Amino acid sequence: MDPVFLLMLLCLGIGAVAGIMAGLLGIGGGLIIVPTLIFLFQHLLGMSIENAMPIAVATSLSTVIFTGLSSARSHYTLGNLDKNIFKYSAFGIAVGAVAGAQFASMISGVMLQRIFAALVILIALQMVFNRHRRSEHEVNKGILGGIGLGSGFVSALMGIGGGALIVPALVWFRVNIKKAIGCASACGVVIAIFGTASFIYAGWNRPYLPAYSLGYVYLPATLGIVITSMLTARIGAKLTSKLDTVKLKRIFAVFLVLVSIRMMIGIE
Repeated sequence: MDPVFLLMLLCLGIGAVAGIMAGLLGIGGGLIIVPTLIFLFQHLLGMSIENAMPIAVATSLSTVIFTGLSSARSHYTLGNLDKNIFKYSAFGIAVGAVAGAQFASMISGVMLQRIFAALVILIALQMVFNRHRRSEHEVNKGILGGIGLGSGFVSALMGIGGGALIVPALVWFRVNIKKAIGCASACGVVIAIFGTASFIYAGWNRPYLPAYSLGYVYLPATLGIVITSMLTARIGAKLTSKLDTVKLKRIFAVFLVLVSIRMMIGIE
C-alpha cells in the first residue's frame, strides 16, 4: 500500500482517539497527535527525527484550527466566552504563537523533542495534582497579555491548542471555570491560526519536506485527523456523564509521562 495513503488512513484513527479524549477529558489532542505523528513519519515516510519533529508539531497545530472553531462556537452559544478576557489575551497569544513556531523551526529536532517531552510531563503533573487554588489578584489587561504571550509561545512550540495552560492560569486569577474553558477554546483558534501560518512561512521551500506539505504542515495527516476528530469530540463530551473522568485523567497523565520518558531517552 502507498505509504502516504496508509498514513492518512492511520490518521483517521488518530483523529478519532484524539477527539474522544479531548471531548471526554478536556485536554488538547496535540498531546496524543504529536508523538504518534513522529512515529508514523519516521517509520512510514523514512524521516529523521530532525525533520519529523517540526512537521509533527506544525501538523498537529493545524488541526486545532478546525476542531477549535467548533468548540469555540459552542462555548460562545452557551455564553461562556468573555469578550474582554479574549480581547486582551488575543494579541499576546498571536505574538507568542508566531514566536513559538519560529523558535521550534530554528532549534534542532532532538532539542524540540526533549522540550516537548519535558513540557508534557509538567502538564501531566498539573492534571494529577491540580487543586484549583486561586490567587488573591484578579485578571487585568497586563496579566491577560502575559498569559496570552506565554501560553501562545509554549502551545505553538508543542503543537497544542493551549487549553491545558490557559485554563489553569485563568482559574488561578479568579476567573470562573466555565468562562476559563470558553475563553481557552477561542484562544486556541488564535494560537492555531497564527502558529500554523508561522510554521508554513518557516518551512516554505525547504528541500527536505515530503510531497503534499504546505511549509511544515503535512496536509494528508491534517485532513485525516480533522475528518474524524471533529465527529468523535462530540462522543467524548457525551461520555463525561457516564465515566469517572477524574480517574481517567490520572491514567492518561501516567500514559503521557511514559510516552514523554520514551521520547526523552530516544528508545525506538
